Amino acid sequence: MRERYFQAKTDISSSGVHNYTFGELRALDPALLGTRELDELMFRDGPSLGDERLRAAVAARVRPGPGHVVMTTHGSSEALYLAFAALVRPGDEVVVATPAYHSLSGLATAAGASLRPWPLRPENGFAPDLDDLRAVLSDRTRLVVVNFPHNPSGACVDPRGRTELLDLVANSQAVLLWDGAFTDLVHDHPPLAEPSQDLDRVLSFGTLSKAYGLPGLRVGWCVVPQGLVSELVRIRDYLTLSLSPLVERVAAVAVEHADALITPRLTEARHNRRRVLEWAAASEGAIDCPVPRGGVTAFPRFTGHTDVTDLCERLLARHGVLVVPGRVFGQADRMRIGFSCPRPELERGLAAISEELGTHARGRRRGTG
Repeated sequence: MRERYFQAKTDISSSGVHNYTFGELRALDPALLGTRELDELMFRDGPSLGDERLRAAVAARVRPGPGHVVMTTHGSSEALYLAFAALVRPGDEVVVATPAYHSLSGLATAAGASLRPWPLRPENGFAPDLDDLRAVLSDRTRLVVVNFPHNPSGACVDPRGRTELLDLVANSQAVLLWDGAFTDLVHDHPPLAEPSQDLDRVLSFGTLSKAYGLPGLRVGWCVVPQGLVSELVRIRDYLTLSLSPLVERVAAVAVEHADALITPRLTEARHNRRRVLEWAAASEGAIDCPVPRGGVTAFPRFTGHTDVTDLCERLLARHGVLVVPGRVFGQADRMRIGFSCPRPELERGLAAISEELGTHARGRRRGTG
């Protein structure tokens, strides 16, 4: 998938908002990233937990609960790796909300865990059903791994559902891993509160890649119990040691101005979400699209297909349009469509899908497809 990203002319695959330039970021407050400030920046190794200014900015925004601290990482991917390496041993059971972003299940498997899916059911629009979670929890469950708003469907838990989920984990022996990459990207209710405010056995994860439009910085964070910090640092010393002080300086400015970055992209995404739903509704039943309650991706089903992978390949080969085939999420009749791109790019992508669906239908009627 990565190589295709660089081949595409029209990208409606992304799960994050479209990207900002350094100039746009610097314009938020030029003095904070001025030449003099950067000239005085010392290129030394950073602290293992991350730059104090960046950690303070993240903490002020997410508000960790008692006994939890912020650790900044090379994207949320490093934070997730550290968590799985510290907490999972071969044979442990790990419950993962499914379908899932590949790292959430892949890291558990790599650590030797036994995966138990918590199914988010397509017939329910992928909305989480806590009865299904109860059914897969056991005394051997080491971790419960969730991602809300959900990638790829955009399904969410509301504040009441959040409380019930945290209570359910609290009454088990499991640790909760809460992937909050899309926390700020919600459409029907305010962003959910940081889970460590109400649960001790929880690690949560954030990133600048999704809501902030800064994936190239490769900066994320985790909110972790104080008692786990030394083990995470020990593992990190074998891997990356710390972040670049230059990158952390830029990231600190971004988090300190989070709303200025997030709000315009979220407004744009909400307009585009409406367009995607209108487009699907006009397909005369060919496209069944659950309403994304959060995030910036839709996960529609293509009712005339059992596997849309060939359709996705044609979109790239013939139109330069990149989407994500649902097969990578275990849902072969669906594709992930990202709608937080500039509106003209979204329109080109949707038009190409419509054209290919029409071509495919005509071919089948002629007996050639």
